[in-house]
Amino acid sequence: MSDVNKTIQKWHASFRKGSDFDSWGQLVEAIDEYQILARQMQKEIHTTSSTDFTEEQKKTLGKIATCLEMRSASLQCTQSMEEFKLEDLKKLETIIENILTYNKEFPFDVQPVPSRKILAPGEEEDLDLDDDEDAGACASEAFASRAPGTLLPRLPSEPGITLLTVRIEKIGLKDAGQCIDPYITVSVKDVNGVDLNPVQETPVATRKEDNYIHFCVDVEIQRHVEKLPKGAAIFFEFKHYKPKKKFTSTKCYAFLEMDEIKPGPLVIELYKKPTDFKRKKLQLLTKKPLFLHLHQTLHKDS
Repeated sequence: MSDVNKTIQKWHASFRKGSDFDSWGQLVEAIDEYQILARQMQKEIHTTSSTDFTEEQKKTLGKIATCLEMRSASLQCTQSMEEFKLEDLKKLETIIENILTYNKEFPFDVQPVPSRKILAPGEEEDLDLDDDEDAGACASEAFASRAPGTLLPRLPSEPGITLLTVRIEKIGLKDAGQCIDPYITVSVKDVNGVDLNPVQETPVATRKEDNYIHFCVDVEIQRHVEKLPKGAAIFFEFKHYKPKKKFTSTKCYAFLEMDEIKPGPLVIELYKKPTDFKRKKLQLLTKKPLFLHLHQTLHKDS
């Protein structure tokens, strides 16, 4: 079997796995599988040396990736929005299987995902060799051109149950002014690094000032504090766009452990990538007094 056929077979298996999770109601697992598959397709599309697929086939792959992202967004959003249904997504299975020979009109009126790549966890480590090489005059021009923004609303309140709002105030970085399209991915992991909630992304930061990037955004944690298992942690991954390599990279991360959940302001340390969700091998980003600044609010109905 050729390499390209192996790739297609792998994509088909991933698609089936995600749609099975979806149909079983395992939404966190489905979202992860869809997003990983979308990123793998994007990576293939934007690899300039790739000759496995024609330009037309790459456009189709881009549209499939868009549909995967749309289904992920539907699963994460509890507010009213145009939903991309599972039965619609399943129409793509035959296209993925037969991508090399598919010549019909795409079943949905969507556009390929943007050319910027957001890589799956761990993938950027193979490509991201130098964090400081992308500074340049284009930084301010591109600063607001990307808007991830997948924040979710607060869960319904229940008597005796505590909800947590984490306000991300700002992050301190020595090269804050050079970071393009900075945003933060927020996830809640158990002690083994497994997602407990849907992953959320902040919008692009509002402003940069001196050594700080300001976010001033509230993140509603999607699980009652009392239901967070022992050893869980809330992770904050700082990401920015690297124009020379044309992908979005994780620069550093921080995390909030359960004994740190208490009302009021808090500053937490920044660690070097890759993100260690199991918290076994931690390396501080810098010896300078630069931190992630948070403010926590606990909501509890008596």
